[in-house]
Amino acid sequence: MSLAGLFPYSVWECWWLAPLALALDLLFGDPNLPWRHPVCVVGNLLNALEAPARRFMHGGRAGAARARGRLAGAVALAVLVSLTGLAAWALVSLPLLGAVAALYLAWAGLAMGSLLRTGREVLRRVETLEEPEGRRALSWLVSRETAAMDRPLMRKTLADTLSENLTDAFAAPFFWLLMGGPVALWCYKAVSTTDSMWGYVAEKWRWLGWAGARGDDILAFVPARLAACMACLADALMRPGRPGAWLRPRAWAGRWPGLGLVARQAAGMPSPNSGWSMTACAWLCGARMAGPSVYFGTPTPKPWLGPEPAEAAPWDAPRLLALCELLRFSAVYGGAALWLVTLACRYVAVRG
Repeated sequence: MSLAGLFPYSVWECWWLAPLALALDLLFGDPNLPWRHPVCVVGNLLNALEAPARRFMHGGRAGAARARGRLAGAVALAVLVSLTGLAAWALVSLPLLGAVAALYLAWAGLAMGSLLRTGREVLRRVETLEEPEGRRALSWLVSRETAAMDRPLMRKTLADTLSENLTDAFAAPFFWLLMGGPVALWCYKAVSTTDSMWGYVAEKWRWLGWAGARGDDILAFVPARLAACMACLADALMRPGRPGAWLRPRAWAGRWPGLGLVARQAAGMPSPNSGWSMTACAWLCGARMAGPSVYFGTPTPKPWLGPEPAEAAPWDAPRLLALCELLRFSAVYGGAALWLVTLACRYVAVRG
């Protein structure tokens, strides 16, 4: 079978799918349909794989848990990706209904619209409700500990997770949708879900989550760097006098520091990918991100990203709303640019 047969509805053969899915995502958020969202099905399947993976990890001699845990996690990941990809391929290959299934899976695989809606609702609760209610709302989006957070730290943590998800919720799934259609997108989502659920340094997940974390690092490597470029493009197009400013002038008040500085700051993060969009957004919004955090009771050292303290402003509600605007227009302009580039590559390849 050819690659086009394995990965139908990529941009190489279906030019309209990716931009239509992006428009639906930004306008309506996740599909609100009677059946469960596909990512919930993927998560439930991963939960079902946990028990046998743990039995294998602890079934050997003392001291072998590390190697056996990594192997068990890798096998669980391979099973999850294979089943997810097979299900997506079967749906998009249905006679008559394949194109509808492809559009649904493409739309459901992007999450920027829902992220921004949820982020604004969390911000509203952080600003207007008592701190315990604000912490509870923040825990919808973050896995780090929120119990001891005051309101300023909640705002900064919300900025962290929103900006990091420019890669996870948009750039990476959109990239794989263009490259390999809904099948490649949902294979990536299976890896990303494994990283989200198992990919922690806490003792419980250190070995089982190793394969998912490394797989996500590899698959999001290029999209993470593209995400920073998308933020730069949105900023460039929406400055006063630029084409994007005719529709709406930019709401953020920071500056673009140059790709070299973004790369140097991002390199200090524990993840090879998370720092790119965070650093770009921190500079463009004129406030700092990251810094030391606590995940599942384990302190995690992280560098500060963005301007120096003397230049940085505190995170407040208007700045967080400006960040949401930056993320939205990064998806619009960055997604359009990436789509046009891949279409141009297709044209060159066909003509060549």
